[in-house]
Amino acid sequence: MRIIGGRHRGAKLADLAGNKTRPTADRVRESIFNILAGGRYGSPLISGIVLDLFAGTGAIGLEALSRGAAKAHFVENDSAALAVLRENVNKLQRMDDCKVIAGDATRLVNWRGDPVNLVFADAPYGTGEGLRAVANLHTIGALCSESVVVIETGRQEEHDPDILAKTTLKPVECRHYGKAAVHFLTTG
Repeated sequence: MRIIGGRHRGAKLADLAGNKTRPTADRVRESIFNILAGGRYGSPLISGIVLDLFAGTGAIGLEALSRGAAKAHFVENDSAALAVLRENVNKLQRMDDCKVIAGDATRLVNWRGDPVNLVFADAPYGTGEGLRAVANLHTIGALCSESVVVIETGRQEEHDPDILAKTTLKPVECRHYGKAAVHFLTTG
C-alpha cells in the first residue's frame, strides 16, 4: 500500500497483517481522489479538515493530507490497526496534523475541535455502520454545514432511508468498483 498523489506520493505505508481489515484498494482510492479534485464538490481537500472513520491503517486520511488537507482525524477501535495507523502517521511525519481516536466510530458522544468538511467511512461491508457513524457525527455537531461524505460499502448495499431522513445528508452519486460501491453524499 502506498500514497498515490501529492506531497507524500509514492511513500509506502505499513500494512496490517491478517484479514481483520479490508483496505480500500489503491485504484479505488485514486478514483475517489480524482472525483474529489474534479470540482463537483468544491475543494474539500484544500486546507480541509478530514475525518477517516474505521481508519484501519489510515491510508485514505493520509492520502487526503498528502493532497492538501490541513488536518486529519482517524477513528479506529482495533488495537493492531491503531498501532499500524500510528506507525504510518509517524512515518510521514504528520503527528502535528493528525489526531488518532481509539474508539467505536458509531458511538462517539461528542466532538472536540473544528467541524470536519470531508468524511471517509469504510465500515465492514454489510453492516450499515458507515452511514450510522456519519449520522451520529451529524447529531453531535462534528460536520460542517457543507461537508462531503464518502462511504464505501459492498456493491449491492443501499443506505437506510430512515437513517438518511434524520440527517441533512443528500446522496449525490454512487460509483462501483468490483465488489465495492463508493457513495458520495453532501450535507446542507
